[in-house]
Amino acid sequence: MIPEHQRDVYRAFLEQSFRHAGMGDWLARLPEQFARGLDRQRHGDLPAWEKAVAKLPALPDKRQVQLDRDEVTVELELDDSRRRQSENLLRALMPWRKGPYRLAGIAIDTEWRSDWKWQRLAPHLSPLRGRRVLDVGGGNGYHAWRMAGAGADFVLVIDPSPRFYWQFQAVKHFVGDADGGRTHFLPVGIDDVPQGLGFFDSVFSMGVLYHRPSPLDHLIQLRDALRRGGELVLETLVVEGDETRVLVPGDRYAAMPNVYFLPSSRALVGWLEKVGFRDVRVVDEAPTSLEEQRSTDWMTFQSLGDFLDPERPHLTREGHPAPRRAVVIATRPA
Repeated sequence: MIPEHQRDVYRAFLEQSFRHAGMGDWLARLPEQFARGLDRQRHGDLPAWEKAVAKLPALPDKRQVQLDRDEVTVELELDDSRRRQSENLLRALMPWRKGPYRLAGIAIDTEWRSDWKWQRLAPHLSPLRGRRVLDVGGGNGYHAWRMAGAGADFVLVIDPSPRFYWQFQAVKHFVGDADGGRTHFLPVGIDDVPQGLGFFDSVFSMGVLYHRPSPLDHLIQLRDALRRGGELVLETLVVEGDETRVLVPGDRYAAMPNVYFLPSSRALVGWLEKVGFRDVRVVDEAPTSLEEQRSTDWMTFQSLGDFLDPERPHLTREGHPAPRRAVVIATRPA
């Protein structure tokens, strides 16, 4: 029997399979992917996260949901007791990294001002209305809700973190069916997407490439998930320099142990062209500010400011250039 919190994904995949045979093949893999992604033996805290979401109080049908605001917002009436209960349960899912959200008057001030990233890239996107979208490494789904708010027909977040999965389910509890059942989450990584799928109109990969030990292979995976003529939106850490400049940071970068390659934006354009993308363009590039990524009441651990050299904030504490991010858009040829 399929758990209730997974049924919408199965139904959505079944519906999409009538439009594309590859989605039918992926549908057959879902039981194993859910079982692995939500394996309680691998993730000791998972039962507590699941329990927190299950305990969220029943909500009134009357609600106003805004998926096209900087704060993903759900306005509804809750008495003080149920609001306190909801906030305590949402805090049990901390840390919250992507947002912000405002749910029944509860403001979730996340580590990242992900709305700022959305503001930078949204003007450069092909219109999302009616499109099928894959959000790779989408965290708790903030950007996916914004994609749905922009009119996307089918949005799928993939991220292997079970904490992010249950954060998404918590937000979905408040959103209800206001998105028309168009926004979904699968607790897997890009390696679990069927090879050569060629299904999605738009693929987003934001904050993932530098965690991949083989970046060109990742770009090929993204390309092959797109239909021909589809659009890639790639956001990643970069360094300044010419088309030959690539930083290999060694053991750690800004305290992160799993950072492999940081190209210049010009080198990144070359990588994308090398694997077959066309119309490759850098639409934004800027240093990451301490106002955009910081510790908050909903993410109380160390954040960017703790990972920079206190005497030379243009450098990480390892001596590398401080984080700088670029957004690149490219097209899979028709």
